[in-house]
Amino acid sequence: MRHRRTSLLFAFFIAAEHQRRRNFLAFSKKIPYNPSGFAGGRITNPINPTSPLLYFCKWQTLYEISLMKDLSKDLFNPISGEDFVQMFDKDYGTQETLQGYATKGTVKDIRGDFAMVDVGLKSEGRVPLKEFGASVPSVGDIIDVFVERYESREGTAVLSYTKARAEKAWKDLEKTVAEGVDPEGTIIDVVRGGYTVDLGGVFAFMPSSQVDHKPVRDAKSLIGLKDKFRVLKMDALRTNAIVSRRAIQSDSIAAAQREAMKNITLGAVIEGTVKNITDYGVFVDLGGVDGLLHVTDLSWKRVNHPRELVHVGEKIKVKVIQFDPESHRISLGAKQLEADPWDTASRAFNVGDTVSGKVSSITDYGAFIDLGNNIEGLVHMSELSWTNKNIHPSKVLQVGQDVNVVVLGIDQEKRRISLGYKQLQPNPWKQFAETHNVGDVVTGPIKNTTEFGLFVQLTPELDGMVHISDLSWNKLDEEELKKFVRGQEVTAKILDINPEKERVTLGIKQLTESADNAHVAIKKGAVVSGTVSEITPDELILALPNDIRGVIRRTDLSREKAEQDTSKFKVGDTVEASVVSVEGNTVKLSIRALQVTLEKQAVKEYANQADSGSVLGDILGAAIENSKK
Repeated sequence: MRHRRTSLLFAFFIAAEHQRRRNFLAFSKKIPYNPSGFAGGRITNPINPTSPLLYFCKWQTLYEISLMKDLSKDLFNPISGEDFVQMFDKDYGTQETLQGYATKGTVKDIRGDFAMVDVGLKSEGRVPLKEFGASVPSVGDIIDVFVERYESREGTAVLSYTKARAEKAWKDLEKTVAEGVDPEGTIIDVVRGGYTVDLGGVFAFMPSSQVDHKPVRDAKSLIGLKDKFRVLKMDALRTNAIVSRRAIQSDSIAAAQREAMKNITLGAVIEGTVKNITDYGVFVDLGGVDGLLHVTDLSWKRVNHPRELVHVGEKIKVKVIQFDPESHRISLGAKQLEADPWDTASRAFNVGDTVSGKVSSITDYGAFIDLGNNIEGLVHMSELSWTNKNIHPSKVLQVGQDVNVVVLGIDQEKRRISLGYKQLQPNPWKQFAETHNVGDVVTGPIKNTTEFGLFVQLTPELDGMVHISDLSWNKLDEEELKKFVRGQEVTAKILDINPEKERVTLGIKQLTESADNAHVAIKKGAVVSGTVSEITPDELILALPNDIRGVIRRTDLSREKAEQDTSKFKVGDTVEASVVSVEGNTVKLSIRALQVTLEKQAVKEYANQADSGSVLGDILGAAIENSKK
């Protein structure tokens, strides 16, 4: 009896110590252990721990209990070790094994806010009724519950229906994904960076980029949406998942595209729906695949923007003009459904014809005229007015205005027709040519001055130009130009009238007859004498009679290279030279050319004086000396 009582007390001690250790582990949320998994104080069937510290605590606890079992077996013969282990496992092993796991239980009673569930422990466990929502179980129902913890030595357990459902849902999800099936779910909330999706008890995250292949303007509008979702990633340890709705859509779109491409062939005429409009064209839905209708293929006539002809949602017929089955790129055309009007344009219009049209649009460079039959021509801004080349087209024409124009040119290859508007108006240049002649003297105000001359107003519509070289015979052009200002009345002589080039050339210096005659009298080859007025390293400037300007280049100073030096001259020296050329009011001279001429004359003279005893060297020397005087 003594040994029996001692054995029972020792067993009670072991049980109490074990309960203390068990409470510590439950408090630390430790996964329960299996005492039968130990032998000789060593772990043979361990359960994965959540932390090294708890792992050590569990190992130490089970090791001590194992030793106590061995001691009870060896020291207390009235109760064998095997019987004690069985008694111990019967009283405490079952409930320790269930903690932290899901199991099935039977609803025994409904007490207040809890459902009492029998899971095979000494006492019934409690499940809060709020976890069931609207589906409260009845007595006798078998449900799935999760054993969270024990609250008393009697084995009263806290159970959870929600956690059991979540664990079951996770296992079901794993099975579904393993089978290659996309689970169904419901979008229940909008969170930072995406959405929360309920996959039948598993709450997954869906990034915003994976919600739809089209932009979503209102994120909250998708709450409550039920659809299939593609599981992109699963983390069993953290029991979370990342899903995508866009991946499902992409598969559907790809399948629709493959099916639609079977019906698309080059040259096929298909009816589609305008899906989107851009500056460069229109995207048309062909029933699963999109094609691009470029703005240049909308109409044979010029189109500023596709919105002028189509709108989103409109049904239109198009022709497949190019497509790539691999990339699913399809080029469409609408104008190709009609005959090309340019095939007959060369027969319908001829250069010089006067045609009627309507102004369709105006740009900075001209006006487009609708000539009918989807053909447009351009009136360039230079063809709007005879006298104003830079006038803006809106100053002359208005959109919608009916006008008559003249065909100036047809480019069949480039599909262009050039038109003229001024050609139907009186030409002021021809009118001026009919009433004036070259040599006439005219008077008018200076309308504008430029670096190259003056523009003188001849009529209210046209101007004549005085080039800078025609201002004076003998003065520097730049200095002479400074004497004239805008608005000043000047008199000039008409030098040329060219109606084709729309130009009247005037001259002021030509009004001086004496200077004009003197200038004309100077001819190539003539020998002239002048005074040095200016010296530069490269040339001499001479003042010739009648205020004519002469120029001698350095290389024309002498036949001898050593004598080609302008520094040997000084202002005021008299120099004699031959005329090389006459360019405007400038005469180019050459001393070198004069020397050559004198040598030729000397040779000729020597031939005539051969019998007189004259030496050729003497004759040449005398001639050269005379040229230097």
